Amino acid sequence: MDWQVEYYKKENGKIPVLEYLLSLDAKIRAKAFHEIELLEKHGSELREPYVKPIKGAKYKGLFEMRVKFASDIIRIFYFKYCQKTFVLLHGFTKKAEKTPQGELERALRYKKDYERRCDDE
Repeated sequence: MDWQVEYYKKENGKIPVLEYLLSLDAKIRAKAFHEIELLEKHGSELREPYVKPIKGAKYKGLFEMRVKFASDIIRIFYFKYCQKTFVLLHGFTKKAEKTPQGELERALRYKKDYERRCDDE
């Protein structure tokens, strides 16, 4: 059975990762959606170079999807929720060697918000 991929939705209805993906150039956007399909197909078995766990106890459970096209590098943060569901949180264009702290904190905030609201239902 394939895995499910959901997009995190803020309380105001905005979907950060989808808005980001739709803002990208068509070629890298197509590659990103292809890698999302790989995640749906292979689930937790998908490894580097496609995905990588975020290091550090604070970020346990967070992963990054790594998409590269020509000189463009993007990252999409996600986490596993329940049995066979991944939740895509947000994405950004990587310009530095190290992932900016603010991007990690945003992903963590979105993850906590998603879990809080889903657990309340």
